[in-house]
Amino acid sequence: MNTIPAQEIKRRGIAAVDELITKGDVHVIRNNQPQYVVLSEARYQALLEAEDEAHTARVMASLEDLRAGRVQRGTAEELLKELDMES
Repeated sequence: MNTIPAQEIKRRGIAAVDELITKGDVHVIRNNQPQYVVLSEARYQALLEAEDEAHTARVMASLEDLRAGRVQRGTAEELLKELDMES
């Protein structure tokens, strides 16, 4: 994991991040804790695309469950009662 103290960025500017980002995501440390992550634009776009693909896959799986009759229909109240009984 690439890390850099926030103070280093404050002192050196974005050049401090430029050196590390070529090796991967950069975690910015502030008050001895990771606070931020700096990503390249390509990595950010890849994460957005993966998120969109995962969402589409979940929707498609839900639709298939509905078509196959694996979905129980009921009210929210019925579901809450059922969940409470399982606790």
